[in-house]
Amino acid sequence: MSNHSHRGNPTFRRFLNSEASGGLVLMGVAVLAILTANSPLAPTYFDALHAYVGPLSLQHWINDALMAVFFLMVGLEIKREMTDGQLSTWPRRILPGVAAIGGMAIPALIYVAFNMNDPAALRGWAIPSATDIAFALGVLSLLGPRVPASLKVFLAALAIIDDLGAVIVIALFYTADLSVPDLIGAVIVVVLLVALNLRRVGSLTPYLVLGVVLWVLVLRSGIHATLAGVILALTIPIKLTPSTPEASPNDSPLHRLEHALHLPVAFLVVPIFGFANAGVSFVGVTPSVLVEPLTLGVTAGLVLGKLIGVFGAVVLMVRTGLADLPAAASWGQVLGVSLLCGIGFTMSLFIGLLAFDDPMMQDRVKFGILAGSLLSGLAGYVILRVARREVQVK
Repeated sequence: MSNHSHRGNPTFRRFLNSEASGGLVLMGVAVLAILTANSPLAPTYFDALHAYVGPLSLQHWINDALMAVFFLMVGLEIKREMTDGQLSTWPRRILPGVAAIGGMAIPALIYVAFNMNDPAALRGWAIPSATDIAFALGVLSLLGPRVPASLKVFLAALAIIDDLGAVIVIALFYTADLSVPDLIGAVIVVVLLVALNLRRVGSLTPYLVLGVVLWVLVLRSGIHATLAGVILALTIPIKLTPSTPEASPNDSPLHRLEHALHLPVAFLVVPIFGFANAGVSFVGVTPSVLVEPLTLGVTAGLVLGKLIGVFGAVVLMVRTGLADLPAAASWGQVLGVSLLCGIGFTMSLFIGLLAFDDPMMQDRVKFGILAGSLLSGLAGYVILRVARREVQVK
């Protein structure tokens, strides 16, 4: 199977470019949030986030409604890649798939090891399991042609599978008390969405209208509202309507919606979420906070856990002959990309907010995520900068 097939895929190339650029914006936004939270504007910043707009606070609108759009985008990417993209066949799935599993399991185990004696902190076991695809691709983009395209595809595929894992974890482990009537209502809406899909309805309008209804019902049901975005994405048709057989494959409802969402999600939704949630105040914080089990568990999980989990899985798969290294990539470059997977940011922050209601614990999580993501990003960048490309002479 050729590792270069993505070159002819404009959707995937656009995805890589927008995610990488969005990652650079996200870096700037994260710094801005931290500076704001530690400036004279801090009271205004925190008060604004807790101000109510209708039934929800501004922070809840961002984390529950705006992020549902992000999860809709994640769901569309997962479905497209699994159906006709980089993850459409088992040979393509196996290396990033096993690496993603290793990169979720080992960080969680490291976090648990640090927090074994604190039942409350154990709720955050999934925080270091996430990879921020935008941030990681943003760092890769700074290296330009030093990094082979196959490694970017590997990282993107791994992160997409990682996102799928995070969605499953959120659904199974971070669900509040369930409201049965709202849950039944949500199921009915999903049945209607599936019916639209089976009828090959090509217009996006009925899907999006039902998607809003689904979001309200899921929000009220106790399941996290953002999962409505993923469920909606999985019902959007990727095949063309029978009446338009001559149209381009990229004209399907899924491709149209994904194309429409790429830029708003990369440059608006995720940066707004980052600005609203990365701001952590250092007032009264001592360096000892960084070595508390909760903070250290997140940091070590991201830096060491991702490195051991992802790189270890690739070594295992390649050494046993079950998979090949990405084309033209050296072991040093795979090591660097494994470290970049330790940039948790968006999804890690999201899971941290679901895991803990206590603002003090949330701050410890943020310190751990920022420290772990910074260390992973810097170490990955340095290694990729000095690692040589593999010259394959056989």
